[in-house]
Amino acid sequence: MKFGVSTFLTDQGIAPAALGRAVEERGLDSLLIAEHTHIPVDRRSPYPGGGELPKIYYRTLDPFVALSAAAAVTERILLGTGIALVAQRDPLITAKEVASLDLVSNGRVVFGIGVGWNREEMANHGTDPRTRGRLVDERLRAMRELWTQEKAEFHGEFVDFDPVYSWPKPVQRPHPPVYVGGGEAAFDRVAALGDAWLANSLPPQELGPKIDRLRSIAGRDVPVTVYAVANEPEIIEQYTRLDVERLLFYLPTLPEPETLSHLDRFSDTAARFR
Repeated sequence: MKFGVSTFLTDQGIAPAALGRAVEERGLDSLLIAEHTHIPVDRRSPYPGGGELPKIYYRTLDPFVALSAAAAVTERILLGTGIALVAQRDPLITAKEVASLDLVSNGRVVFGIGVGWNREEMANHGTDPRTRGRLVDERLRAMRELWTQEKAEFHGEFVDFDPVYSWPKPVQRPHPPVYVGGGEAAFDRVAALGDAWLANSLPPQELGPKIDRLRSIAGRDVPVTVYAVANEPEIIEQYTRLDVERLLFYLPTLPEPETLSHLDRFSDTAARFR
């Protein structure tokens, strides 16, 4: 079992470089960070976690800028988006950002993706919430062409471009692994376009049957990473009985001293299960 960290990086918490260095120093294997470009003031989409939307959603740093800072001071840990909102991202720009980060990190990128839940946020990007699933699938296919072809082109319902040059190409071949977030509605996307499933905080008793269903749909042993896991050893023990590749501890967004204390506890727990 591998152990990493999932968190929201904001202007009010630990800085990206300090966090990346601290995660690596404690023997954890990965750092995945969330993304929101903005939060509309007039928002009718309910927060999936229930209740008021936490203030960290309003203040997230750009993930590729933040992860580049972490890449500059680390050598080993995986650096990923958890998740990048592809429904709100231009595929030509995003493909270049992912490939550039993979280059400067020497091949340590994990591209965690999802369709998103905040309809008003995506509408501000010109995305129709009703077709966001098809849009995400098409943008992923277009990005794969940009990463793997010298002269890439794509012609679809939402993405359309004639042959283009797009460099750099990723260090990882054919491209950085795509970790698809979401529930069972995303299983077809995982099967067709994903390298792994990023399961969001599912308890072990629910996760096991879903892994079986996903792998039945995909026809292969899809790796599973569980996002935002609480540091509760008795629960982690249950995850170890499942075929899960990695657990990502949920790190609250705090100033550096408090963050380091959380990371120390994560490291101690991880050492018990390695």
